[in-house]
Amino acid sequence: MNDTGTDVGDRELVSRALSGQQSAYTHLMDRHRTVVFRVVRHHTGDESEALDLTQEAFISAFASLNRFDPGRPFRTWLLRIAINKCRDWARRRAVRRLFRMARPLEEAFDIADQGQDPESEAISRRELARISGAIASLPANLKDALILCRIEGLSMAEAAQVLGLSEKAVETRIYRARQKLSEILEG
Repeated sequence: MNDTGTDVGDRELVSRALSGQQSAYTHLMDRHRTVVFRVVRHHTGDESEALDLTQEAFISAFASLNRFDPGRPFRTWLLRIAINKCRDWARRRAVRRLFRMARPLEEAFDIADQGQDPESEAISRRELARISGAIASLPANLKDALILCRIEGLSMAEAAQVLGLSEKAVETRIYRARQKLSEILEG
């Protein structure tokens, strides 16, 4: 096995991290941060919040790494932590809305993609924002299954493990989420 972590599995990286090897933490984060960020972003509908929650999820995971069960997939364990962070965020969201009026200045400098004309770009952004908002507005129990399976590509079995549900329950929640999304987007 090499020291870069590229040929090493998650379980070995966890073992190395627990033995104090800082690079193992970096490799675990590099390997999983994109999927965690995407799940969290779809859950919150807000990129800035998603960055914060992704960081919180990794901090929590690394702080409790000694409780990771090596008999289970690391990604599943990490996604469960991330979804729990999203649920915590949703509970605090009402208070956070008071502070949302102060948007970062960087958002004012958002530059349009040169590949589309301004009108098409605006339509695309509005439609993407509308869909993201609709997904974010779903109840957490429906949103979680939809994001994991249909957006992130996890199997029903993997999503069931992450959510602590049966595969049939995941399937049912995805069906209901799609129905709810249709109602929201058509209404």
